[in-house]
Amino acid sequence: MKDDSIKIYDVANKANVSIATVSRVLHGSDKVTSKTREKVMKVIDELGYTPNVFAQGLGLKTMHSIGILVPTISDTYMSSAVAFLEQRLAGNGYNCILSNSGFELTGKKSHVELLLSKRVDALILVGSTYAGSGNSDEETDYIREAARQVPIFIINGNVQGEGIYSSVCDDLDATFEATDKLIKSGYKKVVFLTDSHSYSANKKRAGYEKALKENGITLKKGMELDVENRIHKVRDYLLSRKSLNADAFIATNDDIALGVYKYAMERGLKVPEDISIVGYNNSAMSIACEPEMTSIDNKTEKICNDTVDRMISLLENPELEIPRKITVKCDLIERGSTNF
Repeated sequence: MKDDSIKIYDVANKANVSIATVSRVLHGSDKVTSKTREKVMKVIDELGYTPNVFAQGLGLKTMHSIGILVPTISDTYMSSAVAFLEQRLAGNGYNCILSNSGFELTGKKSHVELLLSKRVDALILVGSTYAGSGNSDEETDYIREAARQVPIFIINGNVQGEGIYSSVCDDLDATFEATDKLIKSGYKKVVFLTDSHSYSANKKRAGYEKALKENGITLKKGMELDVENRIHKVRDYLLSRKSLNADAFIATNDDIALGVYKYAMERGLKVPEDISIVGYNNSAMSIACEPEMTSIDNKTEKICNDTVDRMISLLENPELEIPRKITVKCDLIERGSTNF
């Protein structure tokens, strides 16, 4: 007897293949080996799975729901990304289920499992924290496992694996350009501020270090600083470093850069006459200060829209070959906090 409660995810899990493979079998695609086809068809018979006509047209038994996972919605970048994603998805007839995982691996795993239990059609992971630090595959194995059930789209991070699609901005090139421009404008003591060692933060760090090297500046202790992503915490940390000798700062997000504004105010330093400041994300924070902040525009809206468009194309036609990774060029938005 056929069981309408059985879904394509169940077939993929039991057959140990991706949902795209199951869909290809159902559509008679020649991209599937005969051995895999036989295995999938055997599981379909065992489970009594029958895709309905509407589901076959889309390539899977869709719930028209997309899971969106962020480490924290309180972050300016994350909240902006979710807003763009939700708007684009709603315009295409999809509902969203939002979950906050935190930054710890256990939280990420449990929240991915929670969203999968809601029978979502795909998962969108927002933030480079989901790509790990690049030191171990164990940090991202749970994503590869989840991709056996539904397509996974990662914004601002890159993870390798079947059924995983990444969208990133060129953080390395963008940070290199900003740092290089500061140095060529006469700044020789440029300090790099970050709050993490995520995929994106590591790319930004690499761009900063590349600019130093190409301009003949030796990276010394105290030029790269790890700070907490809280404006007053950044201010207090910089004030506590009595030996800090900087004429410019480049931060991995605008919130951190605002902490430098507070530091400058406490020290009686003028921006940009005494120190220059470059932020990242080109958020509302960058125009909420005086002088307005030079910031790197990482094209959040474009990346989110491109992600949704690729995802819907894949859901509507699982046999469609879409790029596993897209990279978007950033723009340096020059404002009053720099004197290039």
